[in-house]
Amino acid sequence: MKIRMMAAMLAASAALPISASATDLEVTHWWTSGGESAAVAELAKAFDATGNHWVDGAIAGSGGTARPIMISRITGGDPMGATQFNHGRQAEELVQAGLMRDLTDVATAEHWKDIIRPSSLLDSCTIDGKIYCAPVNIHSWQWLWLSNAAFKKAGVEVPKNWNEFVAAAPALEKAGIIPLAVGGQPWQATGAFDVLMVAVAGKDVFNKVFKDKDAEVAAGPEIAKVFKAADDARRMSKGSNVQDWNQATNLVITGKAGGQIMGDWAQGEFALAGQKAGTDYTCLPGLGVNEIISTGGDAFYFPLLKDEEKSKAQAVLAKTLLDPKTQVAFNLKKGSLPVRGDVDLAAANDCMKKGLDILAKGNVIQGTDQLLSADSQKQKEDLFSEFFANPSMTPEDAQKRFAEIIASAD
Repeated sequence: MKIRMMAAMLAASAALPISASATDLEVTHWWTSGGESAAVAELAKAFDATGNHWVDGAIAGSGGTARPIMISRITGGDPMGATQFNHGRQAEELVQAGLMRDLTDVATAEHWKDIIRPSSLLDSCTIDGKIYCAPVNIHSWQWLWLSNAAFKKAGVEVPKNWNEFVAAAPALEKAGIIPLAVGGQPWQATGAFDVLMVAVAGKDVFNKVFKDKDAEVAAGPEIAKVFKAADDARRMSKGSNVQDWNQATNLVITGKAGGQIMGDWAQGEFALAGQKAGTDYTCLPGLGVNEIISTGGDAFYFPLLKDEEKSKAQAVLAKTLLDPKTQVAFNLKKGSLPVRGDVDLAAANDCMKKGLDILAKGNVIQGTDQLLSADSQKQKEDLFSEFFANPSMTPEDAQKRFAEIIASAD
């Protein structure tokens, strides 16, 4: 990619300091929904308390929009002080190009290897034995969020699993309720498919496809069942007519949709709306079929800077992100799980407690951001964006394309 080609040319300019006072640090991220903004405010407050100043660089439009902007700034010689990515392979080429700061000294001093759980989170930040990011949360895609009011209006019981949810769809539609809310952004359809894979085909098949890159399994009968479920999801989501994930979540919050397959960050929106887990909405980890947590999530990477004071502020921010109090305050509002295994989350709601219990049991898988390159992820997003938008694409044709993507995945 262009990143490698530009690395040598930009070596002298990539670390230009941003124009601000010595302890101002611009932090870019794509957390712009109501619940996300409330969570970011906790990080900013904790960092400001160190005597430095968090300069917020929010970029609207989700990661798919924000990441190219972030990468362009870093490769173009205008780096920010810190930037959010999903921990995994999204920043791999930036690291290989020598544009990102090695955090191994900070991680060693703060004993990250002893406190970050599961260890795969820190492994995803490690390239050639060096640590390049600070993970801040565990976000799992493996959830189905249900509106209790919607099912009451439809006159059916709140489903306990995916099969019951599909069976309840006609009653919801008869009541004028969209069964499944899915936003129009490609990553949402892709994430829903990944969740369906774990629920329908199981953990072992998921790992064979995404971890082992087994194209034969991807083309086989187990994945055919997943595409059948995705076809059901496509049919049930007809009429959603929203783009952003939080708009789809709002359809569930307002009872206009019966449910949504979405990561646990949706909890931040329910909390902001004053809704209570178990009373106003129901959460089904693993779609109520396979209770598993995917250990994806968010991390902060730190571009190399020439400004010594800003470099010192970067180290302070990295430490602050992993501070126990910061971890609790941020994750309670974000709806995610902490990356530290030694923090008190007594204030967690019912859904978060379910997630913590699953995590404690070790029922985990790695997120696809950790297993696939950004290029492979993009191909997958293109496929499922088209699949959900185009009813004429058959599950068989979609599976054939999917198997080809896995065959060439890196």
